[in-house]
Amino acid sequence: MPLPCVEPLALYRPRDPRASALWRLMDQHFPTFQHVYDERFQAKYGFWRPVIDRSVTAFLKCGDLHQGFARVRCPDCQHEMFVAFSCKQRCTCPSCHQKRALLNAIHVAEDVCFPVAHRQVVLTIPKRLRLHARFDRKLLGKLSSCAWTCIQAEVRRLLGRDDMLPGMVAAIQTHGELLHWHPHIHTLVTCGAFTPGGDFLEVPELDMDRLHAAWREAVFALRARGQA
Repeated sequence: MPLPCVEPLALYRPRDPRASALWRLMDQHFPTFQHVYDERFQAKYGFWRPVIDRSVTAFLKCGDLHQGFARVRCPDCQHEMFVAFSCKQRCTCPSCHQKRALLNAIHVAEDVCFPVAHRQVVLTIPKRLRLHARFDRKLLGKLSSCAWTCIQAEVRRLLGRDDMLPGMVAAIQTHGELLHWHPHIHTLVTCGAFTPGGDFLEVPELDMDRLHAAWREAVFALRARGQA
């Protein structure tokens, strides 16, 4: 029989979002930034996307009890506390982004990936072509399709079978270490592929030179069709 809670346990510590430098920066300067964006930044960074305004507005409300909360009560000691609603966004909100990243990582590791060896493959595009994806974000999804096609073809070539399917999870990242525009694709790929019957055949190493050549041709073919 579980023992009742004698004293409330300090398991939850509400954060103060307004104490962060990022929150103050957004609160004080975002309206001005939005007002001058077309004139000063659009030519270099692309058109103003409506999602930016929605994202920042949600971030400024994240963790604020005035914007809504859940009332939580311990069934044993009847201790109560308020838990503010969060914006649950990627990237803009560091707190929510970190939680989403951890939950997604657990989901991929425990529910998506088959228990076989995996490798990471990172695919980039030339600097001269990156500008096109800045103005047309749909191209990023097409690049992911190119990545899948190239990796699948290379694994099938190494195994000598056209009915094999490798496992792959792709994530698009649009910035580099210095937060500059640098769209590239991180892929988590199985070290082998599955037969139609579910058997797994291992491929110890990929031929990175051939994969690089295939990726280069796919990206330039996309550009030649006016889609990159």
